[in-house]
Amino acid sequence: MREILGRRRRLLLGRRRSGKRAMLGAALMCATEWQWPVLPGVGIRSGGSRVRGCNCPHPDCVVPGAHPFDPGLLAATTDARMVRWWWENRPDAPIVLATGGSAPCAVSLPATAAAQALTELDRRGIRLGPVVASPTRWSILVAPYSLEVLGELLHSQEWVPSSLRFHGEGGYLVLPPSQTGAGRVSWERAPLPGSAAPWLPDVEAVVHALVAASTGTPDESSRLAY
Repeated sequence: MREILGRRRRLLLGRRRSGKRAMLGAALMCATEWQWPVLPGVGIRSGGSRVRGCNCPHPDCVVPGAHPFDPGLLAATTDARMVRWWWENRPDAPIVLATGGSAPCAVSLPATAAAQALTELDRRGIRLGPVVASPTRWSILVAPYSLEVLGELLHSQEWVPSSLRFHGEGGYLVLPPSQTGAGRVSWERAPLPGSAAPWLPDVEAVVHALVAASTGTPDESSRLAY
């Protein structure tokens, strides 16, 4: 019995170490190979398998674990030494991407609507890049855009689904394989293998297609605005 229990403990320890190495490897991939500025998220408090909430001091945090805290968002970097130091000291920390500037931006929407939207975008022949999925929302990564460009784009639309959120300059997004209070973050559509930064569509193409898909859907219950 001792031999079986010892084997189980070794297997569990090996899995934990492998998971921690995966987080550091993913953070280094983003920062050094893709030149995406990242920093560690605040993370979650846990006891055993039970998630207890966000590590930040706010008991009513609405995005537990899924935001920067210390260091702040302005500390995001592509420096390998800094990234390695962060995740060697906090190996379970979520990977937070600082969006905007030269980094990717994103358009996100509720998970159920997003699954329908991706099917419709594929039908319309819209080429997409990576898509990040959490249990509650999916995020379509897009090429960097300015607030001025976004403002003009939204102004040109007769109507924009209220469920759409835009992660641009000064924003952030949690990347896989992070664990947050809402659950595991994963790639719904993963970046293609290789050292080059993933291809990203323009925000105009994505927003125009999402609005068209929403307004053109005959079944009210399947519109994107929820």
